[in-house]
Amino acid sequence: MKEFEATGRTVEEAVEMALKQLGVAREEVEVQVLEEGNRGFLGLLGRREARVRVSLSPRPEELIRNFLEKVLEALKVKAAIEIRKREEGYFVDFHGRDLGILIGHHGDHLDALQYLCNLAVNRRLKNKIKIFLDVQGYRRRREQALVNLARRLSHRVKTTGRRIALEPMNPQERRIIHMALKDDRDVFTFSEGEEPNRKVIIALRK
Repeated sequence: MKEFEATGRTVEEAVEMALKQLGVAREEVEVQVLEEGNRGFLGLLGRREARVRVSLSPRPEELIRNFLEKVLEALKVKAAIEIRKREEGYFVDFHGRDLGILIGHHGDHLDALQYLCNLAVNRRLKNKIKIFLDVQGYRRRREQALVNLARRLSHRVKTTGRRIALEPMNPQERRIIHMALKDDRDVFTFSEGEEPNRKVIIALRK
């Protein structure tokens, strides 16, 4: 972590001096006040300058990559890590061969890793961020598969008149099912059961 010490008549002046030397903005650094400073008698006798140590805050991309590289090393998995910053947060995609262990059953490993990554990285940041993990577009393909499943089962409910209970899903996947059928005038959806066995029900509207 890059650090710089600076002095000034006041703490703020010392901080500004350090920021100028480092060429960064105030929100990019952490400030440690080493000496408050003292104007002295009549601003002359016993005067001491303020002294600060300014450290560059770690960049989110670096923290994300460092955490995930350690996880991959522990799992003995070789994968390239692609990080893209968007308005919603930081999107990470893994690329490589035989990455099923990162996905798990219907993405349960991926969800757990995403949770841990958010926890570990945000502990080091002043401003919290959101991190989204994916493996070679798995989440996009899974979402489309769920949408197709919802439409197929909706047709079956309309044909038989009997409601259908899907397999247990996490909140994100249940939401995909709900959204896929929210405009269907013939069926409605709701969730029942307790986590982690909570599931979506598709039923015929009366």
